[in-house]
Amino acid sequence: MTKPYILVVDDEPDIRQLLQEILEDEDYEVAVAENAAAARALRASHRPDLILLDIWMPDEDGITLLKDWLESEPNASPVIMMSGHATVETAVEATRLGAYDFLEKPLSLAKLLVTVERALENAQLRRENIGLKRRVEALVEPIGKSAVMERLREQARRLAQHDARVLLIGEPGCGKENLARYLHSHSSRRSGPFLDVGVGGIAREFSAVEFFGREENGRIQPGLLEQAHGGTLFLDEVADMEEETQMRLLSALESHSFSRVGGAEPIHVDARLIASTRKSLDEEVRAGRFRRDLYYLLNVVTLRIPPLREHNEDIPDLLRFYTDYYVSREKLTFRRFPVAVQNFLRHYPWHGNIRELKNLVQRLLILGSGDEVSLEEVKSVLGESLVELPVGNQQAPDYYELPLKEARERFEKDYLEYHLEKYGGSVARLSQAIGLERTHLYRKLNSLGIKFREKK
Repeated sequence: MTKPYILVVDDEPDIRQLLQEILEDEDYEVAVAENAAAARALRASHRPDLILLDIWMPDEDGITLLKDWLESEPNASPVIMMSGHATVETAVEATRLGAYDFLEKPLSLAKLLVTVERALENAQLRRENIGLKRRVEALVEPIGKSAVMERLREQARRLAQHDARVLLIGEPGCGKENLARYLHSHSSRRSGPFLDVGVGGIAREFSAVEFFGREENGRIQPGLLEQAHGGTLFLDEVADMEEETQMRLLSALESHSFSRVGGAEPIHVDARLIASTRKSLDEEVRAGRFRRDLYYLLNVVTLRIPPLREHNEDIPDLLRFYTDYYVSREKLTFRRFPVAVQNFLRHYPWHGNIRELKNLVQRLLILGSGDEVSLEEVKSVLGESLVELPVGNQQAPDYYELPLKEARERFEKDYLEYHLEKYGGSVARLSQAIGLERTHLYRKLNSLGIKFREKK
């Protein structure tokens, strides 16, 4: 993580030098300004984490500067006011306007360092709270015990230890955003911001301002790149980005800096970029809709998120997870998905992937009644989606398309998991029901990767 960056604004050279030396000894990055004009320029070029601001200065007083900054950005960097000639009324006015605290000169070293530390902690907590409010859903790791999901989690944990840019590819609803959050939460940037941006939802005419911010009449509107400084910026459906923004983003990634719209000073940025797409970027590049050089910059590492139909053995776990999720989060009444319903849903095509399953669980808990979800309820809620299924409202299992050996293994795995669930995880009862000697059954369960102990 980068060091906290503090801007010191004071017209007395000795005070500036003293504060710079003290704060740099405490491992802060420090910039100093001798007047309001220099302070405005420094603040515009590199957004500080904290500002120490003198009240009395020759060109423009600190109170006016504080008022301007907080009017243009209510959630801007915390400001600690300083003065050797201020009255109680001045101190009260500064805090009323939004200053974090007030320090009297000559400065007490102990009080200065404690106040700086508390102001930075307070700002960090405020950013975290804003992030939690933006993010309605709790972070969860990718769910499922299948080999596919175990491999995906392992890849994500390894990738999280590095700052390489990652491109997530997969169908809509398969969990790309959740995996991006998982990467962020396991990285060294976990205490920094995580910004989730739906690229397709940004109007073309506002795209540059949204990403890079704006400077106008001395006022600063920070963009997404600036807001993600020290954290992670997730660009969902990056293929929808318009051409001018692609060009500016390419330049920002290559130089690690950019200029705001209407600004001239370069802004340094340190943010990890994770992008996602449902489209083939190779095809978008060939069609001239996406810049080849930007594609290569984004595509340092590619992770494919599998559609739900490729790990349908995880559907019982997903049903349980989202049932518990809505019971605890939204106080909905708990309902159980019996084995027959789970088996039916394992062979449903899930064109909307995990998002569709999650919505299905929510509807069934809200609209249904009784301890168990019935198969008729499920078919009724799915409605028109079932028209696509073959006769008998059953979809041909996807292993029908596999070679015989692989298809047989898939069938045996489905068959044994179904009956194991039916008999409450009892291998003894399963052995008796299907007519397979218990020693052979244990070998078969282990060879197919069925964790029978967890079914009990």
